Amino acid sequence: MKLSPAQLAKHLQGSLAPVYVVCGDEHLLCQEACDAIRQATRGQGFSERQVFNVETGFDWGQLIEAGASLSLFAEKRLIELRIPNGKPGDKGAAALLDYLARPAEDTVLLISLPKLDGSTQKTKWAKALIDGKDVQFVQIWPVDAAQLPQWIRQRLAQAGLAADQEAVEMIAARVEGNLLAAAQEIEKLKLLAEGGQINAETVQAAVADSARYDVFGLIDACLHGHASHALHMLEGLRGEGIEPPVILWALARELRLLAGIAQQYAQGLPLEKAFAQARPPVWDKRRPLVSKALQRHSAQRWNQLLMDAQRIDAQIKGQAEGNPWTGLADLCLQLAGTRILNR
Repeated sequence: MKLSPAQLAKHLQGSLAPVYVVCGDEHLLCQEACDAIRQATRGQGFSERQVFNVETGFDWGQLIEAGASLSLFAEKRLIELRIPNGKPGDKGAAALLDYLARPAEDTVLLISLPKLDGSTQKTKWAKALIDGKDVQFVQIWPVDAAQLPQWIRQRLAQAGLAADQEAVEMIAARVEGNLLAAAQEIEKLKLLAEGGQINAETVQAAVADSARYDVFGLIDACLHGHASHALHMLEGLRGEGIEPPVILWALARELRLLAGIAQQYAQGLPLEKAFAQARPPVWDKRRPLVSKALQRHSAQRWNQLLMDAQRIDAQIKGQAEGNPWTGLADLCLQLAGTRILNR
């Protein structure tokens, strides 16, 4: 059964469904929807939590075993299943269908997926998730340029702030469709606003105050090809205490975008159409910068850099050898187009 993000909060005040699916490519909104479900389960006594990350070689038997076994530490539990590539494969599809046929008692299963393309939505396992009687399917759609000002207004209102039209437009122009950046700007404005009112001068002050290094500035430096500046910013972020997972998320997000566009372009799709079809779409103001970056590598090489990002993620988790900060520096240089000698 489909459940819109706007309906989610009210739904979670009642009895919880056996299975929830949060699907989409807008990281902030997907994360917040998952957080809301987690909070609801905690509030209703689901005190045990198991998390499964589906990666290459994942043993789908773990899901079946988790569903069949009794909770060791609590009467109720939450199982999270994260499928970052949205492709469970034959074994995964069979395991999902098996679980959905007999959902575990006193258990909520939360499945995280990226946006499913049209062909995937027609598969048996995807249909079971989208229309299953025991499933609440929450589809997260990107906020497009026309919707962004209203989204910013709503976000400001949730933070107890009100802004005039000029201030809203300035925020929208600054974040360029990046909702995570918009949320960070609004948190900053909460500290600067007097009486909860935001105007253009308040936004200008916040922009000036953010001259310090930030993750999105690092991405822009890499895209511009300013390798030394990017490394300098990376060190600045490290000095400010920004954790590697935050930086890696931003880099991997940009690499996924570049890899996807490069693949479509290599298959003959005009670049402007690839920009428009990307998720999130590449805004007009940003297209020259992205075009410049795309010229540095082939589609195959962009995909390889995504694999490098996965290796850094494993390093962060202690599952692979190596220093993640060194890996991040290497990744920034590659994104900026600097040749690495050991490649």
